[in-house]
Amino acid sequence: MFSNTRRAFLRGAISASPLLAQAGTTGNSNNSTEAQFPGVAYRNYPRCLPNYLRRLASAAREKRDAELARIVSTQAVDERQRWARKTLLDLIGAFPEKTDLNAKVVGSFERQGYRLERIVYESRPKLFVSANLYVPTTGRPPYPGVLFQLGHSWNGKAWGSYQRACQGMAKLGFLVLAFDPAGQGERVYYPDSTGVRTRLEGGSDGEHTMPGKQMLLAGSTCSQFQLWDAVRSLDYLAAHPLADSTKLASTGQSGGATLTMLLAAVDDRLKAAAVFSGNTENLACKDFLPPGSTDDAEQNFIGAGPLGFDRWDLFYPFAPKPMLISISDKDSFGTYSPNYVAGSWAEYKKLARVYRLMGASNLLNWADTPLPHGLSYDSRLQMYNWFSRHLKGVAEPILKEPEVAPEPAENLWVSKSGSVLRSFGGETPFSLTKKRSESLNKSAKTVPLDQLLGVEGRRPQTPAVSLKKVPSPGGVTVEAVDVPSVADVNLPAWLFRPAAESPGKPVVLLLHPAGRNAAWGEDELCHQLALTGLTVCAADVRGIGDLSPEFSSGAPGYARSHQTEEDYAWSSLILGRPLLGQRVTDILAVTQALRTGFGLQGREIVVAAFGTMTVPALFAAALGREINRLYLAGGLSSYRSIVNTEDYRHTFADFVPNILAHTDLPEIVASLAPRRVVIAGAVDAKGANHFPGEARNIYSSLKSGHIDLRDRADWSTAALKEFCS
Repeated sequence: MFSNTRRAFLRGAISASPLLAQAGTTGNSNNSTEAQFPGVAYRNYPRCLPNYLRRLASAAREKRDAELARIVSTQAVDERQRWARKTLLDLIGAFPEKTDLNAKVVGSFERQGYRLERIVYESRPKLFVSANLYVPTTGRPPYPGVLFQLGHSWNGKAWGSYQRACQGMAKLGFLVLAFDPAGQGERVYYPDSTGVRTRLEGGSDGEHTMPGKQMLLAGSTCSQFQLWDAVRSLDYLAAHPLADSTKLASTGQSGGATLTMLLAAVDDRLKAAAVFSGNTENLACKDFLPPGSTDDAEQNFIGAGPLGFDRWDLFYPFAPKPMLISISDKDSFGTYSPNYVAGSWAEYKKLARVYRLMGASNLLNWADTPLPHGLSYDSRLQMYNWFSRHLKGVAEPILKEPEVAPEPAENLWVSKSGSVLRSFGGETPFSLTKKRSESLNKSAKTVPLDQLLGVEGRRPQTPAVSLKKVPSPGGVTVEAVDVPSVADVNLPAWLFRPAAESPGKPVVLLLHPAGRNAAWGEDELCHQLALTGLTVCAADVRGIGDLSPEFSSGAPGYARSHQTEEDYAWSSLILGRPLLGQRVTDILAVTQALRTGFGLQGREIVVAAFGTMTVPALFAAALGREINRLYLAGGLSSYRSIVNTEDYRHTFADFVPNILAHTDLPEIVASLAPRRVVIAGAVDAKGANHFPGEARNIYSSLKSGHIDLRDRADWSTAALKEFCS
């Protein structure tokens, strides 16, 4: 499978890599003939993962665009609306049963033009929601009701511009309910020493995403969790004796706008909606810039890409009701990706065609602000006018905001402490996910492991290529190797061969989170193992080492903040190919190359993995019989540890949706019998070593002689030599 002829490969590699193509030829004023680049023409490996995601995103966008192009009648609109609603609910998970809200008004105060009631209710049993109801004190009830959904303000409903909007609408005759989303305001679930601010990096985004990632392992989503809070809040508003239940609306800014989009997609009680600088950009958009518009957990729809579903599909079930979509033009180089404005406008025109088909062009409107991300004065005027026109029938424009004055946060609290968790106790997103995971019954007929992980089948392809061999001390030869994995992805690897190779000794594949270059030097692990007579391969897989992705274009603040393994993991999940499965695919490609080529046919293959590479190595062994032995050092002991640990730290790259309904890492280890597996220094979800004996308790039920448990994560030449002997 390997080829030592490099000339043809070099030509292809140079032509495929613009940067190297420029370096690969030189001009000579005395000679018109261009010289062939004499060195090793490495591929542009940082482009592999981005290009792979581009291909997935392009396929997703083409599928969706083809379906939208078929909407040429009101019947087709109806079919798309039903499909979009069902698909959303399939993606985010079914709602729980409705239970008693147990709503209580715990206090109130009156200001000119409105009264504010402090309310607490339970969206789920013992999951407390803190809210403020703004009641007009002028006009005659029943009043049109507006559910005000908040952006990611750390103090929730107390945020200044949000208070202004709620007060303004109340003074204009609307009954307004503003509630704290999970993780904000009085609902901070990871409090610091103050009790009212989060201890998590990322602020409110972190409060959503930290539990949201755990939810995925147990088969739920943060989208469902937060949307259910909105549904139950609308229940409270719709049932209020002062509300006109035939004239209900939802609005919000930023994350609150995105939640308004979600609510509009599933709740027919809404008669109008207004979205202000929400996440109105599709992930699988034109000119996709990897990793794409990944955001906090509730805004990322896992598995949506292959279905041709994206964020703009949230608008379709709402047509032809009045919908205002207002954006911040600055957000294309501020809060959101460079595709935000252009992508949103392109999708708006597709939605406008649907409104025209339904004879309701005047009920869809695009608005904007040149100002930064926030519910600014001009945007609030847009809000007032939209709802006045479509809920009250007032056509005369509102040119000035009523007099408003934000209150101190303490005046709005429903709890004495500023924390419903501290004052009332009850459930948290973490506690509910933990309970859900404990109630899961692994089905008798589970999804095949390769399908669960999104592993791509190995296909006939170009052979792995030896780029160049060089000598090293002690008779060791080091070889630069390029291994094809799937389309758009090639894997760089080093192959260390001892002076006298023995067919009786195994080939060792080393996988380290720092990549193949972590220990290549003459005094380091790869070379030292080769001196013991072992043939050693050190390889990169997608996202690590030389396969770490290149930066996309755009504003540096946005590009830098999204250049993380977690963002690439989110994007991969949305596009239907978990990053874990991609890495398993890569490991299997390398082991297949070692098994079939390079004169190594018939040799036993040992995989040794360290740290976060242990999980993909374990799954690769479960799917690849060519892996004869497995050494896992410093690796995660179980997914169960993650859902049981509030402050877990394990990489999101290893997360697989709903995996705990099917299997866990100890069960995968058990499935490898009789192949020998060493688990050295297993760690918990915080990355801390288990106390002596803890790992044995985790694996005690397996009762299999093929497992060797060790307390220390020994990643030394001596330990690996002993394992391979």
